[in-house]
Amino acid sequence: MTARLPSLNGLRAFEAAARHLSFTLAAQELNVTQTAISHQIRRLEEELGIKLFIRQSRSLALTPEATDYLPGIRAAFQDLRTATDRLLRNGNDRMLTVSTLTSFAVKWLLPRLAPFQEKHPDIDVRITTSTDLVDFRRGTVDAAIRYGRGQWPGLRAEWLMTDQMFPVCSPALLEGNNALRKPEDLARFTLLHTTGYNDDWRFWLTAAGLPTHIAKNPGLTFDLSFMTIQAAVDGIGVAIGHTAFVQDDIAKGRLVAPFDVTLPEDAGYYFVTPHEKANLPKVTAFRDWLTATMRQ
Repeated sequence: MTARLPSLNGLRAFEAAARHLSFTLAAQELNVTQTAISHQIRRLEEELGIKLFIRQSRSLALTPEATDYLPGIRAAFQDLRTATDRLLRNGNDRMLTVSTLTSFAVKWLLPRLAPFQEKHPDIDVRITTSTDLVDFRRGTVDAAIRYGRGQWPGLRAEWLMTDQMFPVCSPALLEGNNALRKPEDLARFTLLHTTGYNDDWRFWLTAAGLPTHIAKNPGLTFDLSFMTIQAAVDGIGVAIGHTAFVQDDIAKGRLVAPFDVTLPEDAGYYFVTPHEKANLPKVTAFRDWLTATMRQ
């Protein structure tokens, strides 16, 4: 005999209240009154014949039975959200959402995206940027371009390209009596840094046979790589450039690489997708274009 399902509203109130351990916060999330949450929980407890919460003067706690019950209820609501999202997204299969790093989007992806749109006018591309790992189960992201070593469990990661890093600056810094001519001259110039890439200058200085304390000289630090590169373009100082972020500026003469010492990086860029989306036509089309473009 199949057990009768309890009230969906009661289950939703239980999941929210158990997550917050607060009827007040659950009511705010579900846009109902605290009294309504209390009534729904009481009705659910009556339907189940089981006490779910221990109500104390200033706190709320789960009973052992509720603690065992909660993971299954939470998973069920997540499955409902995922199924609904999949249903709605299948109705709009033209939309392709790609997540990547802000600096990669600004300095590499966006300047090259027009040919893909011309070749695939039936696909609407949405670019979203974040430094956080994508939770493909919860969001609407179809694919991600990420920097790393290709080890993301449960996901399909396909190598795109590696990077090299080396100093870059405006051509204006190579002119005049105080020009930047040799690596030792870096001690006289403002070094530009990016948050999260704190060791770049130290690694390069070591490879060039220079003292690493030069990297500790007063300089400027930016949150995002494309801001650091723009400061170098504007002649403010010298930055460590990564191939993907500076190759266009070098090609157009806005930046130069004044020295021959370059460092290969031990990580690279990958195209990351959940296995169930990896072979969707819109994902395959974007992957093929991306791979071909990077080979060029």
